[in-house]
Amino acid sequence: MTRIDTSLPVQAGKERAPHAIVIGAGLGGLSAAMRLGAKGYRVTVLDRLDRAGGRGSSLMCDGHRFDLGPTIVTVPQVFRELWAACGRDFDADVDLRPVDPFYEIRWPDGSTFTASPDTDKMRAEVARLSPGDLAGYEKFLKDSEARYWFGFEDLGRRSMHRLGDLIKVLPRFGMLRADRSVYAHAARRFKDERLRMAFSFHPLFIGGDPFNVTSMYILVSHLEKQFGVHYAMGGVQAIADAMAGVIEDQGGHVRLHTDVDEILLKDGAARGVRLGGGEILRADIVVSNADAGHTYDRLLRNHRKRRWSSRKLDRARWSMGLFVWYFGTRGTRDKWADVGHHTILNSHRYQGLVRDIFINGTLAEDMSLYVHRPSVVDPSVAPSGDDTFYALAPVPHLGFDNPVDWAEMGETYRQRVQAVLEDQLLPGLGDHLSASEVFTPDTFRDRYLSPHGSGFSIEPRILQSAWFRPHNVSEEAKGLFLVGAGTHPGAGLPGVVSSAEVLAQLVPDAHPVPA
Repeated sequence: MTRIDTSLPVQAGKERAPHAIVIGAGLGGLSAAMRLGAKGYRVTVLDRLDRAGGRGSSLMCDGHRFDLGPTIVTVPQVFRELWAACGRDFDADVDLRPVDPFYEIRWPDGSTFTASPDTDKMRAEVARLSPGDLAGYEKFLKDSEARYWFGFEDLGRRSMHRLGDLIKVLPRFGMLRADRSVYAHAARRFKDERLRMAFSFHPLFIGGDPFNVTSMYILVSHLEKQFGVHYAMGGVQAIADAMAGVIEDQGGHVRLHTDVDEILLKDGAARGVRLGGGEILRADIVVSNADAGHTYDRLLRNHRKRRWSSRKLDRARWSMGLFVWYFGTRGTRDKWADVGHHTILNSHRYQGLVRDIFINGTLAEDMSLYVHRPSVVDPSVAPSGDDTFYALAPVPHLGFDNPVDWAEMGETYRQRVQAVLEDQLLPGLGDHLSASEVFTPDTFRDRYLSPHGSGFSIEPRILQSAWFRPHNVSEEAKGLFLVGAGTHPGAGLPGVVSSAEVLAQLVPDAHPVPA
């Protein structure tokens, strides 16, 4: 027999407040819940995992805390503004520390590039690798700032669900050559291939192919320069836990270990959800932080779609998959002194490797790695004297004709990752290994319900961005809204938090309704 939940916790004085259900306790869903709570809604957040945070959550293994997803905060003001909208002080709840240097890039020929907040040091790094590219660097910074003001502060913080919104900005897109790729733009400013890589790889952090996504994304260089790179003590998990705390203080409820099976519609409007066990929760509005593909293909499976049909989703280009090896080491806190918080190890190929990942769907023998070592900043991630790491390799998603069999290849590929680390960064690693966990695209598919096991939902190509991306206000059902990586403005912490800011502009303030 289906059970209808009538025991939702409510804050005194809010018994008659409209009820909002948020599907998914990722950073986008938590941000949405905070915004809705501030607007007077009675909010219930539902998530199938055991901790809040979604891809920004963590797990414990033999005394090591592994931050599973994002490791840095690049635009802290989006969090401060979110907290302020709720009458709270972000810095009172979260201990955010600036990271300096941001990261070190290493190439197989032994050359390096260190990114930092100091403009003079950055100029010196450019000049050290290629003196003739210094003038191009100055131009690139101006290019990046122009795209930041248009792409992030303008388009990224308002809804783009009307075609007219797109038509109005097309001239500006043309002026900024949004049709040009990130790499193509970097190639116009830098002659040195290493610098072209160093100033074009950033779209990979949000699931984009630098050789095909729009050059609007060079705005990341301005974000880093202007606002710095930060680390939250306790990891991004600490931010998620603080967000859940705000929601509870608002009278909302974060309900974990809860799988949502279907969004329920009545007369074309979202009116609640059915849980995996059959329980029904009623709501006045529903916000999905689940992947847009999962929302439309699975959660609305019993309803005809006007725009986001299964066929259209199948034709979409999805972001790459991720292979992530989380590992701990014993007695190494004072070892590998040249290895900082973030290191990027490059393959001898750049464009060829990216093409194998995004276009060919081929698991190449070579790899590039993003290595996170939070223990140099946050001792709480590991037992005393030990270290915690993760090494991330972009790999093909599962949607290609002959996807990688990760059940068979997982350990083989992990050994390849270890060999690269021992050769290029962490000599003797195998002698110190302790805790170990591996996430593959299979994990992203099963744990996060990501279509094709993609790491960042729909790839942010120009015809899959802004109006072309799944909208924050759904055209498939009244009262249904989307936040998170798969909707506007896109993936990454600033993007998913901003998606909730856009949501708050679309959802009216709550007004008491009859009980």
